Amino acid sequence: MASSPPIDLISPAARDAMQHWLSHERALKSAAENTLKAYASDVAGFMTFMAHHRGEPQGLAALAGLHTRDMRAWMAHERGRGVGSRSLARSLSAVKTFFRWLAERHDLEPTAVLLARAPKFERKLPRPLAVTAAYDMIDAVSTQAQEDWVAARDAAVLTLLYGCGLRISEALGLTGADHPLPEVLRIIGKGGKERIVPVLPVTKIAVARYVKLCPFPIEAELPLFRGVRGSRLSAGLMQKAMRSARMHLGLPATATPHAMRHSFATHLLNAGGDLRTIQELLGHASLSTTQAYTAVDTARLMDVYNASHPKA
Repeated sequence: MASSPPIDLISPAARDAMQHWLSHERALKSAAENTLKAYASDVAGFMTFMAHHRGEPQGLAALAGLHTRDMRAWMAHERGRGVGSRSLARSLSAVKTFFRWLAERHDLEPTAVLLARAPKFERKLPRPLAVTAAYDMIDAVSTQAQEDWVAARDAAVLTLLYGCGLRISEALGLTGADHPLPEVLRIIGKGGKERIVPVLPVTKIAVARYVKLCPFPIEAELPLFRGVRGSRLSAGLMQKAMRSARMHLGLPATATPHAMRHSFATHLLNAGGDLRTIQELLGHASLSTTQAYTAVDTARLMDVYNASHPKA
């Protein structure tokens, strides 16, 4: 039997609408480029499936006629090709966001899409290090490199992650203009969200030591943290340094650069830090994201209870 002729799976009108929506997310909501790429992939994949499923190109009129059964078919298809609950929930969220935008601008009825229920999944709790393990990790990377300036660099980066709660991308995004470190750092995080982070004296000392030993000139427009050839230090090299250190210390594979940021938040919370303040320091858009750290604290409390209480 002859194969069906190829069809344009997404109509020009629908494709243009998607591009306008992505531009809206970039301009008005300051969505990060990686987020926009994920949105584009998720929504294009959805519309491509609907074209195959319904046997016709998916223009705006076709998208307006989607039913609950179409949404079930798409989700079943995604499950069938091995997409996990977390990834499917993310894709559905992107599709819903797009359809809300369509409804506002193209008089499109989004009810069938918006009523689709995301699959349940267990949120991964942050995996912080113990206080002593965080200190040990910084000490380990400060001695394992063959060159003193590299060892000082790695220690300075980890001190920023643990002392200021920075993401690895935020620490490596600092430039020579940020040296010497001020009393507070102004950080532009995910989605262009700006926050103010206090800088501890120990963090200033660690960065100053690295700068003193660094063989490359520290200039305002150049990266503060450099690789051995002078280019911007990559996150992969920091992950490699921590991998070597955690093997030496006998720490689990969860001891990553991001775990230093988790440790910053968890240790602040354990010391009586206010959840709202920690949210601001981390740059979380939603308090619910920060509340994951309370679950970590509760889980540890229950472990101690179950291990020690005579009736447990």
